[in-house]
Amino acid sequence: MRTISSALAEGVVAGTAGTLDSVNPADLTDVVARVELASAQGFVAACRAARSAQPGWAAVPAPVRGQVVSAIGRIVAENAESLARLVTREVGKPLAEARGEVQEIVDTCDFFLGEGRRLYGETVPSEMTDKQLFTFRTPVGVAAVITAGNFPVAVPSWYLVPALLCGNAVVWKPAEYAAACAQAMYELFAAAGLPDGVLQLVQADGPATFDGLTAALGERLVDKVGFTGSTAVGERIGELCGRHLQSPCLELGGKNPMVVTPSADLPLAVEGALFAGFGTAGQRCTSLGTVLVHSSLHDSFVDALASAVSAAPIGDPTQSVLYGPLMSDRFAKRYESYLEWISSTHRVLGSSAIGRITSTSPREGFVGDPDAGLYYHPVIVDGVKPDDQIFREETFGPIIGVCRYDTLDEAITLANLPGYGLSSSIYTTDSTEAFRFRAGVGAGMVSVNNSTSGAEAHLPFGGNGRSGNGSRQSGRWVLDQFTRWQAMNWDYSGRLQKAQMDTAVIAPNLTFRLDTDDTIGR
Repeated sequence: MRTISSALAEGVVAGTAGTLDSVNPADLTDVVARVELASAQGFVAACRAARSAQPGWAAVPAPVRGQVVSAIGRIVAENAESLARLVTREVGKPLAEARGEVQEIVDTCDFFLGEGRRLYGETVPSEMTDKQLFTFRTPVGVAAVITAGNFPVAVPSWYLVPALLCGNAVVWKPAEYAAACAQAMYELFAAAGLPDGVLQLVQADGPATFDGLTAALGERLVDKVGFTGSTAVGERIGELCGRHLQSPCLELGGKNPMVVTPSADLPLAVEGALFAGFGTAGQRCTSLGTVLVHSSLHDSFVDALASAVSAAPIGDPTQSVLYGPLMSDRFAKRYESYLEWISSTHRVLGSSAIGRITSTSPREGFVGDPDAGLYYHPVIVDGVKPDDQIFREETFGPIIGVCRYDTLDEAITLANLPGYGLSSSIYTTDSTEAFRFRAGVGAGMVSVNNSTSGAEAHLPFGGNGRSGNGSRQSGRWVLDQFTRWQAMNWDYSGRLQKAQMDTAVIAPNLTFRLDTDDTIGR
């Protein structure tokens, strides 16, 4: 077991607000790390130190900052297996998925290496002579980044890499239950040559973080907030930032729909639903919430999906399994409350039981010791209706609902009804259906014949409605979160030229009319 505290600039003291143990959810006797939590004052101190370090980092040429980002990617690649195994140990993600998550960091660094040479502004033509107009991207300053633990290293990289590339300093507060992963990430970033103070890692709980962020915004120490987490907390952060005239980057929850049309490749749709609904134990913001199945396919789809779920290996995340444990006891208790939304009007499929998998509530074919960790039965809830709470609210765990529809317009209405707008999917071989769905659904991301999960480093990631405020992560679009546009005009005429008053004028002959006499040309 390792004792972990905040990683701050030299001389900065975080203050102590107690300790907690980060426990392996697949083996509750395995304490991965003991975490010394910082106080709200410690969070503010980190922001103050970042404010001091930021101008020096911004003065480093952007292509050189890109080289630092490239070095981070190479160092992560050299340590990929160790980091992936730590992710599996601390949050219970199957090792194959953890390796993919680590690769996402490398991909992100590869992309943003090039953006260091493409932080382009523009030259803009002026309406006056002897005058030039320019635009520049400038760093926002200090970014406070707060991340969840379901993707403990990939999602933080979506913030940290572009924010640092753009010349910002970053104060990063990771999830407490993923503290060891965060410490490892910090050490990998620091090894790439980041100056002292440019990246601050604050290990703190939620209340101390919110209080610290409130104080830091009040002192104007933070210029941008990035948050990945629940919609409820995102609303509070959005309100807080709004009081300081700031627009945060919010990536929140989802109730992601999958539409299965009559023309769908049924086995492919079943495979997509299995991975989207139960991969990472349903603990992705992009996890499948409700499958909307055309009435003509309903019975065959549900039977095939139930068979696939029943046969899927579940258990020890170091083995080849569909999913392992829930991430922590907190999430397990919350998931159990979602199971209470199942009523007598629903039909439960996929498992012989619901709730926790134990030796007294076993699952056939379970991999490992069911009593060792926070393992839960996968659940398919058929017969879900639009008024059901299980239809309208995010269910963070291995559970999906199934709902019938009869027309594509009805499916689109149902897809939008919960008010989330992160990810969506449609299975169809009809291109008209695919484009009608894209145009009608409110999600920020649409997949055709693919699952609701699956981000790529060069594609914008983010949601609308209850899933976020329209901000986007990944790809060049995230640069608008961590830079601000600055306009410059340079008048070399030697006289004061006033816009809209001293502009060059060309006088047209507005009385001109065409001669349509039929003798023209003869």
